[in-house]
Amino acid sequence: MGSWRRGLPAVTGHRLFWPVVVLVLLLAANVVYRPSFLAVEVKNGHLYGSLVDIVRLSAPLILVALGMTLVIATGGIDLSVGSVVAVSGAMACLHISRQPDQNNLGGVLVALAMAVGIALLLGIWNGTLVAVIGIQPIIATLILMVAGRGLAQLITSGQIITVNSDPYRMIGVGHVLTLPFAIVLALAVTLLVAVLTRRTALGMIIEAVGGNSEASRLAGIRARRIKLLVYVVSAVCAAVAGFMMTANVSSADGNAAGLWVELDAILAVVIGGTSLAGGRFYLGGTVVGALLIQTLTTSVYAMNIDPQTALLFKAMVVIAVCLIQAPAFRAKFWRRRTSAGSPAAPAGEQRKEQVAA
Repeated sequence: MGSWRRGLPAVTGHRLFWPVVVLVLLLAANVVYRPSFLAVEVKNGHLYGSLVDIVRLSAPLILVALGMTLVIATGGIDLSVGSVVAVSGAMACLHISRQPDQNNLGGVLVALAMAVGIALLLGIWNGTLVAVIGIQPIIATLILMVAGRGLAQLITSGQIITVNSDPYRMIGVGHVLTLPFAIVLALAVTLLVAVLTRRTALGMIIEAVGGNSEASRLAGIRARRIKLLVYVVSAVCAAVAGFMMTANVSSADGNAAGLWVELDAILAVVIGGTSLAGGRFYLGGTVVGALLIQTLTTSVYAMNIDPQTALLFKAMVVIAVCLIQAPAFRAKFWRRRTSAGSPAAPAGEQRKEQVAA
């Protein structure tokens, strides 16, 4: 029993413990409301079910949040990802809609290449403003957040572009090996980013730049290039997410596509344990954070919560998750319990939380 109690603080203090607990509680609440919520079945060789839908709908947010994680790790922020989503989706759909045969795979690939090319330019624009010119990241990306929305509107001429392309629709609602293609694509990108940042020196260099940019520069790290790189990666991830979102509905709306996705991405990163101050980052935590946010969104609609209070309900849950995983908040909570006469927290836990605070 003593060893179990000594190990409990280590478990509860893990950065993913409370997000996972809240995720499980949300799933349990859905099961209570609808007992068949966890049911997964195979229809026509494809997996279907609420859990599969949650992961599929989480895929675009996971991609955007992965790029955001790397940007935040360098001490920056990218508020323009929603606009990049809109621009890339609009560009791809515009080119496809002009093709004589929208089901021609070559034309779809050209459309995707053009959209990724624009995303690369937008990422270079952000990186140049931040790393080369020295503009504050929140201001530099706010510029593109506004201008990018206007660019998306120009591409679509203020209209909703509808496409009827099976190859393009595959990105959003297609299946491969019984799984939705969006899940497979998001998993592939996640593994690629994880390998590049955790199996090479790139991740350590990014953390060094975020921890102390000047010190990393004096140590021989080209901090400007690293910052430029992460903004380009963020833009490309947002572009792929834009393909998923527009393919899911077979249309591109320059005004609504990717709207406020940057806020959900930042929340996913923070919930996953990455500090907004930069430095160490946690890709696994980001994925869990994205799944939690999408589960929360799905729960709001599934439980028929009043749309007028849905955003408030979502904000309250996110605040609760951020508070209970904050070491300083838990330390104050333990002190209040101790002063009220409850058993004090183990000495080791107190010391850990004091250091973390």
